[in-house]
Amino acid sequence: MGSSSSLELQHEFDTQSVKYHHDGMARISRMCKNGDLLEYQYDDAKTLLESFKRGARISKNGPCLGRKPSPSEPFEWITYNEVLERAKHVGAGLLKLGHRPVNSTHLGVYSQNRPEYVIFDQGLYMYSMVGVPLYDTLGTEACNFIINQAKLETVVCDTDAKVKNLLDRWKETKDTLKCIVCMETISDENQTKAKANGIKTMLFSELEKLGKDNPVKENPAAPDDLCLICYTSGTTGLPKGAMLSHKGLVAVVSAIAIQLQPAGVDIGPDETMISYLPLAHSYERMLECYIFTHGAKLGFFQGDVRKLMDDIKELQPTLFPTVPRLLNRFYDKVMAGVNASTFKKFLFNIALGEKEKEIKRGVIRDNSIWDQLVFKKIQAALGGKVKLITTGSAPLSPKVLSFLRCIVGCPVIEGYGQTESHAISTLQLPGDAQSGTVGPPLACNAIKLCDVTEMEYYAKNNKGEICVKGPNVFTGYLNDRVKTKEALDDDGWLHTGDIGEWLPTGTLKIIDRKKHIFKLAQGEYIAPEKIENVYVRSSLISQVFVHGDSLQACLIGIVVPDPDLLPKFCKQKLNLTGNISDLARNPEVKKAIMADLVEVGKKAGLQSFEQIKDVYVYPEMFSVENGLLTPTFKAKRQELLKYFKKQLQEMYDKMT
Repeated sequence: MGSSSSLELQHEFDTQSVKYHHDGMARISRMCKNGDLLEYQYDDAKTLLESFKRGARISKNGPCLGRKPSPSEPFEWITYNEVLERAKHVGAGLLKLGHRPVNSTHLGVYSQNRPEYVIFDQGLYMYSMVGVPLYDTLGTEACNFIINQAKLETVVCDTDAKVKNLLDRWKETKDTLKCIVCMETISDENQTKAKANGIKTMLFSELEKLGKDNPVKENPAAPDDLCLICYTSGTTGLPKGAMLSHKGLVAVVSAIAIQLQPAGVDIGPDETMISYLPLAHSYERMLECYIFTHGAKLGFFQGDVRKLMDDIKELQPTLFPTVPRLLNRFYDKVMAGVNASTFKKFLFNIALGEKEKEIKRGVIRDNSIWDQLVFKKIQAALGGKVKLITTGSAPLSPKVLSFLRCIVGCPVIEGYGQTESHAISTLQLPGDAQSGTVGPPLACNAIKLCDVTEMEYYAKNNKGEICVKGPNVFTGYLNDRVKTKEALDDDGWLHTGDIGEWLPTGTLKIIDRKKHIFKLAQGEYIAPEKIENVYVRSSLISQVFVHGDSLQACLIGIVVPDPDLLPKFCKQKLNLTGNISDLARNPEVKKAIMADLVEVGKKAGLQSFEQIKDVYVYPEMFSVENGLLTPTFKAKRQELLKYFKKQLQEMYDKMT
């Protein structure tokens, strides 16, 4: 993206949304033609299958899906038409197994990202069937619930270990699960166990051959048909199955394209995206639909996050979707390297300052003298060809976002949304130097703010609960009218539970969360996530969980120290050494962390009752693997509460 005059840029970024003529309280993208919400961009791409076929056509049957057969071998690619041919065989094979080519047919997929996952999806779309992803971090009870609620008679999985997982829960799913298809070899033990339980097993390759030998004419899904039932793990209770449609995903993808194309970010057959974020979630599904629509290539990581940077260097993606957790790690590593040398730090800060000036003028490039001298090595770590980085699923701190925009040499944009809005509802404009906002509404939806009186947020003050309406709003939760009614009002507005603020530029800022609110003993309302988003700015910690309840007069917390920065701080400031576990147990370290948190809270304007009064220092990261984060890296508050029940109670006991 090149530079423009300051006046033009000021005008471009000052009017990013306008009032919606159907509802004066709502705002829409300025890119909406005649004030109407966008449903699709191309007449020949109104479903996910049509979008994929469009990609095949404009890429001239170019490479589509790539994977590494082994760590030592290069990426191998299959073309768009090869995917379509194999998908048709898979779909026909499922019909031969007895499944009906109708939109009420649900089939499970239990797999990491890999080419067969995409082939399976396209096979379902060809015959109007619906995919239902399963994933390990949901937990056994939740997976059993999904299999039974969605009536998954057949589940396709990637490994023999997952076949075993499904067979081990047979008693809970025996009335539903009839067939398991595996992409890799099934052990004799699992085949014997499946046969004893009356469950059919077969390989994915056998399913393809079955369909090839028994071809069936396509019966493709229509735009209003469901494409996916995406179960949201949530932070409490059993998961809810959000019913997502072809029309909804196409609307989002179309809106993203018309927002990015004028800014020079035009994805086509020459582009490549790395697939490593879980396909079980709507964010990755939406991104893959976007690149397939435009005939681009998708390369899969090897399945091991520890090798992700190696995969990125080899694949050299031009589109890099990510999440704040990974960007924060990237930031920390870069800064640790910079701070290791006084000269490096001096030069880096000069370069950063000069790049910041360019960003504010709307100039985004990777060929300045500062890129050549300072940032080229950092850019090479991402493959050296990235032209767009997107981030979502959780807030990214303005400091980290501004930093990344300077060093990576391409637009870094943040979006906001949730599964129920087909992953995204707002997106920053490339080139807008603002940070701390999530951009204007996409052209496919209107957004309005509704009063939240108990938190003193009022729409008249441009603050309130974010509500979304448009073709990208989901149709409801599978077989759950009560939860659907809680999310969707009678006029079709999706109530997100997030609190937003309209800025003068017409962009949206996320400022709070309606849910997870509790009262302290004196009656003050507490929104813990707001406080956590402040405290996480402390350089000494990586994660924080703020806790309180109506029987207590104050807040307490659990913090996870930064494994790189805390030891350095302790050595320099406290003259203490040791591993992270030793430091976490040291009272002096706890005292220093508490002091820093209080100072960070004061600077951010936290009220005294919003400041924690005690903290427990825990040396291990909250993670998806230990069950303390959702697969989208949000805190599982009830699980954290259970896990740290003893430590939390001890802190309160000491205060009485």
